[in-house]
Amino acid sequence: MRKVLHLGDGRLWDGDARRWRSDCGKVTAVRGAGLLDVQSTYVVLACAHLDHDPGNNHPANLAALCQRCHMLHDAAEHRWQRWWNVFRLCAIRDLFEDPRSVRDGRAN
Repeated sequence: MRKVLHLGDGRLWDGDARRWRSDCGKVTAVRGAGLLDVQSTYVVLACAHLDHDPGNNHPANLAALCQRCHMLHDAAEHRWQRWWNVFRLCAIRDLFEDPRSVRDGRAN
């Protein structure tokens, strides 16, 4: 866990390089009123599987990402998982519901 200075929009202070960085890690300029919005927060790194396979623990497949970057990296996988869960629940309901009750508007 490390305390990090940031501006609330993804830009953060890189203390080692003594520069501001964008949310993509590129060096960026912050001038004037932007410095009034400096906040601090604690950041915890998480281990991300680059190929989204938790069984593949090869060092080349792992990256240490902050929580924000980890969620952005896994966003497509999370969307797919949500879709799959809804699809699966609908399929199970189709197996066990009486289609006549749905058609007639009656609840089981």
